[in-house]
Amino acid sequence: MSPVSQPTPGSAHGAHGSVLVVNSGSSSIKYQLVNPVGGEAIASGIVERIGEDEGSVRHTYGGNTTTRTDPVPDHGAGLRAVLALFEEVGPDLAQAHVVAVGHRVVHGGAVFGAPVVVDDEIVAQIDALSPLAPLHNPPNLTGIQVARELLPDVPHVVVFDTAFFRTLPEAAATYAIDREVAREHGVRRYGFHGTSHQYVSGKVARVLGRRLEDINQIVLHLGNGASASAVRGGVAVETSMGMTPLEGLVMGTRSGDIDPAVLIHLQRNAGLSVDDVDDLLNRRSGLKGLAGENDFRELHTLVDSGDEDASLALDVYLHRLRKYVGAYYAVLGRVDVITFTAGVGENDPVVRARALEGLEPLGIAVDPERNAGRKKEPTIISPDWTSTLVMVVPTNEELAIARQAIATIEAAGYEGTSDESDPAPAATGHA
Repeated sequence: MSPVSQPTPGSAHGAHGSVLVVNSGSSSIKYQLVNPVGGEAIASGIVERIGEDEGSVRHTYGGNTTTRTDPVPDHGAGLRAVLALFEEVGPDLAQAHVVAVGHRVVHGGAVFGAPVVVDDEIVAQIDALSPLAPLHNPPNLTGIQVARELLPDVPHVVVFDTAFFRTLPEAAATYAIDREVAREHGVRRYGFHGTSHQYVSGKVARVLGRRLEDINQIVLHLGNGASASAVRGGVAVETSMGMTPLEGLVMGTRSGDIDPAVLIHLQRNAGLSVDDVDDLLNRRSGLKGLAGENDFRELHTLVDSGDEDASLALDVYLHRLRKYVGAYYAVLGRVDVITFTAGVGENDPVVRARALEGLEPLGIAVDPERNAGRKKEPTIISPDWTSTLVMVVPTNEELAIARQAIATIEAAGYEGTSDESDPAPAATGHA
């Protein structure tokens, strides 16, 4: 197995290094080898069906994809398979000068407001936060532990999904329940998808050539998981997800906002257990629960065929989204830019157009021609007359993690790579 470069203070590798970004889920490992300066993914891949009878590893490098379909019994075997493919297919990690491994962790609680270099104490703190994110933090932590064992000669940096939203005002972060109960059990609004919201809001400012501090933004991260944020001058002041990623917008399989008494009603009268309710709200709700389908391509096909359940599901999704846009307009007082991002936001012009229908009196509209099709580059999709720009900006959480990892090891005494050379392509459309 190829050795990985070990960065040292003043190392020459820092100026030309790459970052291996690892996102470890319960049954998968997604990864990218990222050039933090140019922003490109040098290689990427995914390990799927970890622990099942037949697993798979897909590795892409140099325009070619290599797939293996052997069993992957655990995360250690999965990451070993990834490193073997780097050695077999490329790129050679030593020649790529890997200077850090960046890890995504979903929940940093009230403990972590910035990325940190991993040590045993950090591992213990992440583990202690697992009750706040039992579906996410344990597999995230497993990936960190395995990666530290297999790649011991480079610093490992953790970037938290919740960190960007540590700036929420107390009025926005506090649930109106007994304060002692809330304090004892960490019950408050933390927010998620923070890496994406931070990257996209910063990218908007660079693309427009404006100071981030001067812009009020609403960012709509729409994928199978979905969240909205209100960002004032680069600082998050509201977000739709709460203590967990379940609150807020209607999502692929999650309900989003729901009267908590519904859960009491179902437990008392339908005999649902806590685990049953968890499964219902996280896996059998949202678009899946309403229409039986959470892939927007299939959902649109059903709508076009006259399927009433699918039409209602889309209407509910859009109604909730538009409601949050209006609420965040009120929070911010002035909205300079509304930005769509993530899988649905970048690729679904129907959702983008319908989400903002009827908001013309607020100076918000979508131009049909500019909105057409998928958007792979930052694009302005509003007409010239609007007071609020509407944009599509592709997110890049892996690049954001890579750059935060570099900044973190630099602060710890390692010479890294800043993102000052980030090319900010001009948005198409009016400016």
